[in-house]
Amino acid sequence: MSKKKIVRIVIICTLVLSVIAGGLILLRKLLNKPSEQMGVYKVAVETYENVIEVSGTVAAAQEQTLQARSAGTVMAVYVKAGEHVKKGDVILQLDDTTEQYNLAKHDYDMATTRVTGSARELKLKETQRLSLVQKIADRQIVANFDGVIADLNVSVGDSLEAKDSVGTIVNTDYLTAEVEVSETDVSKLKLGQDVALTFSAYSGTVMGKVESWPAIGEVTSRGATVVKAKIRIEDYPEQILPYFSFTGKIQIEKPVENIIVQRYAIGYENKEPYVVIARTGEKRSVKVAPYGREYVKILEGLEGGEVLLQQTQASKSGQNRGNSNGNGRTPAGGMAPAGGFGGMPPR
Repeated sequence: MSKKKIVRIVIICTLVLSVIAGGLILLRKLLNKPSEQMGVYKVAVETYENVIEVSGTVAAAQEQTLQARSAGTVMAVYVKAGEHVKKGDVILQLDDTTEQYNLAKHDYDMATTRVTGSARELKLKETQRLSLVQKIADRQIVANFDGVIADLNVSVGDSLEAKDSVGTIVNTDYLTAEVEVSETDVSKLKLGQDVALTFSAYSGTVMGKVESWPAIGEVTSRGATVVKAKIRIEDYPEQILPYFSFTGKIQIEKPVENIIVQRYAIGYENKEPYVVIARTGEKRSVKVAPYGREYVKILEGLEGGEVLLQQTQASKSGQNRGNSNGNGRTPAGGMAPAGGFGGMPPR
């Protein structure tokens, strides 16, 4: 065999052995590759709220239905809808000719009684006079407080019956609302607690205060036992009118912000926790505390929004890994997950 053929055979064998060796190395890497691709996790800021959720409708601070106290013909209407009135202002006057005559005649008779009658007769006529004066007063509809004529539907010449309604006066210096609070939450109520109200007619949040609640509960038509708490709203936008509906939250405690991340983003070195920032590769020491089964709360070292490289492998059962695009999932509802010891250092 020539020397050239021997060299060619050696080269071919070398190439074959190299290919085989490369294949074995690649196969070994494939066999040793983790069954799960390592991911990234985004640090989230979660707001914990301790609140009582409520709903209802708001009402004016005061409201008066304008009702006739006796039957008669309307002789005068002194205001219009939208006008401001003071307490004691006369809104309308019914015909009181008969009542004025009866009072005048009674006063004439009283004058005679003072001269010729007994003290007992005079006392009786004085009492009777009070009744006649009240009958004259009943021929008027009067404002019971300072307010605005919300509506008025009556004209001179109209004939009214007793208890006919002709309009409404409201005082909107502030608004009130009555909300149902479950019997299990009543013990959490305190005077002056903030109430955040949301209206469909207004894009912002309107704040109120818990003003009072009764010392007795009641059973609703649904069979639930509740206490009806009263809320007062001092400052509110002009878009909000009486009888507008709302949903709200009575704030038992001020909201608390927690910085959280899935526990697989936490590594441990000598039992000291650390994270690795995905963008820069920076290794950073942190302080953590358990926060449910899958999460830890960051006490120091992160501010929220950072994207971290995965440091520990999620378990096969019930694993909950972050997405490779950095949008790690956070617990729903803004409430702390219950129980668990996620994020504790390895022993």
